[in-house]
Amino acid sequence: MPTAGPTIRPALLVLVGSGGLLLGALAFQHVGKMPPCALCYWQRYGHIAALGIAWLALWPLPRPARLGVLTLAGLALLVTAGIAAYHVGVEWKWWPGPQTCAPASGGFAGTIDEIKRRIMGTPMVRCDSIPWSMLGLSMAGWNGVASLLLGVGALSLTWRR
Repeated sequence: MPTAGPTIRPALLVLVGSGGLLLGALAFQHVGKMPPCALCYWQRYGHIAALGIAWLALWPLPRPARLGVLTLAGLALLVTAGIAAYHVGVEWKWWPGPQTCAPASGGFAGTIDEIKRRIMGTPMVRCDSIPWSMLGLSMAGWNGVASLLLGVGALSLTWRR
């Protein structure tokens, strides 16, 4: 399955880096009991995309196709870094977060009491609160730094001569 050569390194960088960041996020969620907000999920989607795309690069592909696939993986990580930067701006109150940062109501079907019970039973995870930070950076901030480094590293390894 894996092919030797210089294009295996960026694929492994993305797989290990994004995989580790996702495992860390899941550990914070399930072990640390810190539920993610909507923007946290958006950042995870970028890592999931990068993982899937980088996995394709491990298959025997013509070199131009492999370079294209690895470029997409690197770009997915740069988009994730951008989402993380947006999230940090929401946390620091530089701009408002999206409407999805409030819990979904699940529609308005039912009686007033049923709707109230659903709303009250939905945990509120705000995008503008910081449940954990280290050295002044939140999880979103650290994810942004890591995603930027991974994306630039993957693109550099892919396109160096």
